[in-house]
Amino acid sequence: MKDIHEILEKYWGYNAFRPLQEDIIRSILEGKDTLALMPTGGGKSICFQVPAVAKDGICLVVSPLIALIKDQVEQLNKRNIKALAIHSGLSNKNIDILLDNCIYGKVKFLYLSPERLKTQLFLVRVKQMKVSLLAIDEAHCISQWGHDFRPAYLEIGKFRESIPDIPCIALTATATPKVNLEIRKKLLFQQDKVFQKSFARDNLSYSVLFEEDKDKKLLEILNNVPGSTVIYVRSRKRTEEIAKTLIKKQLSADFYHAGLSMEVRNNKQKGWIEGKIRIIVATNAFGMGIDKPDVRLVVHLEIPDSLEAYYQEAGRAGRDEKLAFAVLLYTEKDVAQLKERVEVAHPDLDILKRTYQSLANYFKLAVGSGKLQSFDFHFDEFAHTYQLPYSVTYHALKKLEKFGLIEFNEAFYQASSIQILFGKEELYSFLVSNQMFEQLIKSLLRAYGGSVFSQPVAISEFQIARLANVSVYKAKQLLEKLNERNIIIYKRQSSIPQVLFLEERLSIDNLPISKADILERKKIDQVKVDEVIKYVTHKNRCRTAIILDYFGESATKNCGICDFCIEQKKKKKTVDGEYNNQILKALKKKSLTMEELEKEIRPLKKEEYQEVVRSMLDFSVIIINESGRLKCIDKKE
Repeated sequence: MKDIHEILEKYWGYNAFRPLQEDIIRSILEGKDTLALMPTGGGKSICFQVPAVAKDGICLVVSPLIALIKDQVEQLNKRNIKALAIHSGLSNKNIDILLDNCIYGKVKFLYLSPERLKTQLFLVRVKQMKVSLLAIDEAHCISQWGHDFRPAYLEIGKFRESIPDIPCIALTATATPKVNLEIRKKLLFQQDKVFQKSFARDNLSYSVLFEEDKDKKLLEILNNVPGSTVIYVRSRKRTEEIAKTLIKKQLSADFYHAGLSMEVRNNKQKGWIEGKIRIIVATNAFGMGIDKPDVRLVVHLEIPDSLEAYYQEAGRAGRDEKLAFAVLLYTEKDVAQLKERVEVAHPDLDILKRTYQSLANYFKLAVGSGKLQSFDFHFDEFAHTYQLPYSVTYHALKKLEKFGLIEFNEAFYQASSIQILFGKEELYSFLVSNQMFEQLIKSLLRAYGGSVFSQPVAISEFQIARLANVSVYKAKQLLEKLNERNIIIYKRQSSIPQVLFLEERLSIDNLPISKADILERKKIDQVKVDEVIKYVTHKNRCRTAIILDYFGESATKNCGICDFCIEQKKKKKTVDGEYNNQILKALKKKSLTMEELEKEIRPLKKEEYQEVVRSMLDFSVIIINESGRLKCIDKKE
């Protein structure tokens, strides 16, 4: 077996492990099932990648995040460690060839989604592989109490029976005690070890501010806290609006969301990581797997859905262990909207059935067919064809994905984008002599407004085509021509949006979803919302202590740097100052015994008063004379 320190230095360039990493790695090398609970930025991936390189054979990595899979595979291959991934864009023939490479080639890592573990093709071929380790990333997904429950994770325990005696490592950044126990139970852990790094971040100052004028407060915070910054909002449109406002204020800023093309997102991300852009305004699509240690500030302009999500996103600040700030701004309206979102995110069973049936009709799938087949999928066209409301249908599709029936590729979340390069007058002149584009441009402006003149805007060619009363093919053709003539910048989706049927097409009466399932999931999400609202609205406790409590860890002391702790210090200083002045005033009149002085002052906070007296004695501001009475140092008797 290779030396783990040599591996770390050779492939990752580090000469020492971070706290807990080496303990976790040695547990795996001893053949023990291992649960690693490490906060965001704690270096979880090294905990399974280093021992996998040290051992003979291949490591199977199960992850639900397509973007993170792609990123880790790319990073490993850059380090000359052979890694492959099975994803929805591959044909059965491609997968067959890939699995052959895992059996006969020098592949060290195979990344795949949990749904792939139960396919017959994979189950047959995995028995021919020399598997050394099973790594389960985002392991909280196995628990119904986790913030991202995914039914396919429940099959992993059964899959382990096909690779007996192979150790398993489960990794997550956020797990409550209840989730911790469920992970180990569902994954059939035997001789298991649990390693938990404290959820406390000594260098991260949490603040929650009630603020009606968020934009004004944001500018104040940005001016007070220099350095690299992430600002999180919910909507794509809001990312662009805020970035534009900050740029007008002469601040270095850009926006990021999943609707941008991969190329645009990579360029924006690269600019921010390299420090060319100070502030990135983003949806929660930003940050996963990004290693940037010097982020000084993370601001949330809306309340996240759970404390797990907030802890992960806020935790992207201060990974270099220098002082950093996590600030959440909120209003009463935000609290009400968060509660409403729980209702919207859980469509009832009838809506799920109607959406599923419409999908089956859209792709002309017969009952019993379609398992692990991918289909091109254009959401706008689908919703329009079956007269389905956009927002409700989107959430219904996401819910069908959560229940393990379908899966979307990354392109589903990445729209084409357009920016008009001409000014309005110049564009009008162009259309006068080029009327073939007039209806298309008018439709574009009607759908997306004037923002297309100032920045790239995510668009749907189907929506534009419908408004312009032309075919989608014709709309794309006209947009390409405008792009060639430098009237617009038109960037088409880098790949085609697809939906993968993870199970055979079922009749709607046999969907493995019940009203009780929906209500239970809704109840769990409601509890999470209640907990994050409690964190936001709590005024009488250290922020870090509240977070530690949630994750089942006891706070031995207050953090000293959150908004609550700082306010307490200010109050104490004010109280100290008041007692100090009262004591001096009383002793300048005459010397007093301890009891007499306390009767004179009549302190409301006795302990703080006594601490002030001790401090004044320590610094000889007052003294005890020979008769045991307190007096001012300059008082002459």
